[in-house]
Amino acid sequence: MAIQAHLVELERKHRILEDELHDALLHLSTDDMRIVELKRRKLMVKDEIERLRQSTAETLH
Repeated sequence: MAIQAHLVELERKHRILEDELHDALLHLSTDDMRIVELKRRKLMVKDEIERLRQSTAETLH
């Protein structure tokens, strides 16, 4: 069950980063490096979510 809680937390972080990125893209004054950093962090969280889902699926089979 700890893995499931971790997945929920990662999905929450992913949504927050997605919202931050969306807001940053709406404001023309946002630094390009800030946008790159948000995209990088969002991708890292997404990759971690996928790794956990795959490991959970492998454990179930």
